[in-house]
Amino acid sequence: MALKTLAYNVCLPTQNTFFAYSSLTAVANQATLTVINALSANSGIMKIRTLSGPLPQPRYQRCNECDTLFILPELLNRQSAYCPRCNAQVEKGHEWSLTRLTSLAVAMLLLMPFAFFQPLISIRLLGTRIDANLMEGIWQMTQQGHPITASMVAFCTIGAPVTLAGSILYLYLGERLGMNLKPVLLMLDRLKEWVMLDIYLIGMAVACIKVKEYADINVGMALVAYLAVTVLATLTLIHINVEQLWQRFYPQPKAKGPPSTLQLCLSCNFTGHADARGRCPRCHVVIRPRRRQSLQKTWAALIASTVLLLPANLLPISVIYANGQRMEDTIFSGVVSLASSGNMPIAAIVFIASVLVPFTKVIVLLTLLLSIHFKTQHSLKTRIRLLRVITWIGRWSMLDLFVISLMMSLVNRDQLLSFTMGPAAFYFGAAVILTLLAVHWLDSRLIWDAHATGNAEYTD
Repeated sequence: MALKTLAYNVCLPTQNTFFAYSSLTAVANQATLTVINALSANSGIMKIRTLSGPLPQPRYQRCNECDTLFILPELLNRQSAYCPRCNAQVEKGHEWSLTRLTSLAVAMLLLMPFAFFQPLISIRLLGTRIDANLMEGIWQMTQQGHPITASMVAFCTIGAPVTLAGSILYLYLGERLGMNLKPVLLMLDRLKEWVMLDIYLIGMAVACIKVKEYADINVGMALVAYLAVTVLATLTLIHINVEQLWQRFYPQPKAKGPPSTLQLCLSCNFTGHADARGRCPRCHVVIRPRRRQSLQKTWAALIASTVLLLPANLLPISVIYANGQRMEDTIFSGVVSLASSGNMPIAAIVFIASVLVPFTKVIVLLTLLLSIHFKTQHSLKTRIRLLRVITWIGRWSMLDLFVISLMMSLVNRDQLLSFTMGPAAFYFGAAVILTLLAVHWLDSRLIWDAHATGNAEYTD
C-alpha cells in the first residue's frame, strides 16, 4: 500500500483549540492513525508514526462570518475550531450528550411552574403583605393597557426558556418516533440570545433596591426554583452543540466537485452544493451567496430604533403615585436617583444596560453599514470584533423593562402608593428589539467582500 505524508497546517496555542486549518498536503489511502506524537508547541506540526486502516476524513468548511474556505479535520473531545482569517468560532468539540441535555430540560420544565407563578420576593407595604412573581408583573402590564410591552417581557422570560426546554425534549422523543427535527434545529440556534432569565435576575435586585425606600423586603419561596431554572438554562445554552445535533440526525456525504464552488447555508452552517431546487441538502432552506436584503433590513431596523430611542429617553419610563403626588422618572433620572441614594454599582449597571449599550449599538451599526457602503478595506478585524461585542451585549438592554414589570407587581396600593409604566417603556422595548434584529439581519460577510486579495492575514 502506497503511503503518502499527511500534514495539517495547524497552530495550537492550547490543547483544546485549533486555529487556521489552511492546507492538507496529502491523504493516505485507507490508513488509520494509531500512534501520534504530541504536537510540538513551537512548530505546530502533527507527527505520525504508525498508520493503518482508514484515516478520519477532513471536510471543507466555510466561515459564516467572513466566508473563508478551509479544511476542517475531525475534532477531538472538547476541542474547538476557529476561522484562520477572522478568528470566529467555526465549530465546538463534542459537548454534552442529548440524554444529559434532556435531563436538564425535564428539570427546567418541572421547576418552571414554581419559578414563574409562585412569589419570588415579598414586601410589607402599609401593613399589607404583597407577593410578586414573574407572571403577575406581566399581567399588571397587560391590565394597564400595555399588552405589546408585556409580550416582550413574557417572551424573553417565559416563552423563550419554555421553548428551549421543550425543543430539547422534542429532539429526544422525536428521534425515537421518526419525527421531522429540522424546524426545531433551525430554531434552536436563533433562540439562544432571547433567553434572558439571568438579566431578569439582575432586574430583581434593582427592583428590590428601589422598593426598599417604601417597604420591607423578604425573599419569596420560589426564588430558589427560579435560581435553579436560570442555572440549568445557562448550562444548557453553554453545552448544547447544534452542529453536532445536525450531524447526528442528518449526516451528509462528503461534497464532490471543485472546493471553490462550495456554498455556505447560513441557516444550518452546512458547507456543500445546493440541490436541484437551490436548497441546502441538509435543512432544505434556499442557499444564497449573501443574506437576502441584508442591508435594506438592517438600515430599516437601525433607523426605526434610532427614532424610537429619542422618546424612550425623553419621556418618563416610570410613574410613582405617593400620597396623591405624581413623580415621574426618565431612564437617566432613574440612574441619577440610584446613584444619589448610594447604590453606585446598581446605578452603573442600569446606566450601561439602558443608556450606554443602546446608543453604542446604534453607533457601531451605523459605522459598519457605512463601511460596507463605501467598501472600506482597513480595520476589518476591528469591525468584526465590534459586531461580536454588540451581538453579545445587546440583550442586556431589556433590564429596564424587567425592573418595571417587577415594580408594577410590588407597588400597587391604588392612590395611596402605586407604580405604573410610563410611555417611554414601549418605545424603549421596541428600540431594543429592533437593534437585536438589526444585528441578526446584518450579513457580516459583506464587511469582508471589500477585500479581494484572499489573504488570510490582516493588520488593523
